[in-house]
Amino acid sequence: MRVDVITIFEEMFSAITEYGITSRALKNKLWSINCWNPRAFTHDLHKTVDDRPFGGGPGMILMAEPLAQAVEKIRESGNNGKIISFSPTGKRLEDADVKKFAEDDLPLVFVCGRYEGIDQRFLDTFVDETYSIGDYVLSGGELPAMVMLDAIVRRLPGAIKDLSATDESFSTGLLDAPHYTRPERWRGQAVPEVLMSGHHENIKEWTRHQALQITATNRPELIKIARSKNQLSKKDEKFLELLLKSQQVS
Repeated sequence: MRVDVITIFEEMFSAITEYGITSRALKNKLWSINCWNPRAFTHDLHKTVDDRPFGGGPGMILMAEPLAQAVEKIRESGNNGKIISFSPTGKRLEDADVKKFAEDDLPLVFVCGRYEGIDQRFLDTFVDETYSIGDYVLSGGELPAMVMLDAIVRRLPGAIKDLSATDESFSTGLLDAPHYTRPERWRGQAVPEVLMSGHHENIKEWTRHQALQITATNRPELIKIARSKNQLSKKDEKFLELLLKSQQVS
């Protein structure tokens, strides 16, 4: 999977190229990344890529032309994939989006904004999709781009064990259950007995119940989505019914 990133801070991407799962996947040639600095496509002494907004207002806006020339150079180099930008006004990035990008395994171009934003004319002309990773404002698009890349790369075949990828939060429509490791007792707290029992069916049931309870408590809207997709069994619904009754009593 080829990824090209337009950014004025390419050093930031060392966080995913030099560490962890994404780094290993890069070394194993499961994906590749090229960073393009829009300053390379300017023609003034100061390599200016931003200017004041028309109509007034605080901050600076990234200019359209250096970004456009960067995209055109990327196209010439062979990447004709979707162009993605990041903004709080964009579509909320969901697990289904991540899964589709990983399964399609097509080239992508990420445009990382800075300052107060990007000239709208560039967005209208070149950008295919805009994503948000949450309802808050960041200093630029680099962090959202890395979040999205990390989520996609870990789903590429061979990046991690398939069991791990399919067993994580959201892959089943629910949040993940708690996890424990050695020692069996830590500062007076013991690992739940069921996990020490070796009884795989009981462990599976406990894990499912924990996931249901955590999801119903912290993200109840995901329960509704799971229902709409027929991801909940009759046993799941029975447990949720008992859980609701116990909460009403308490």
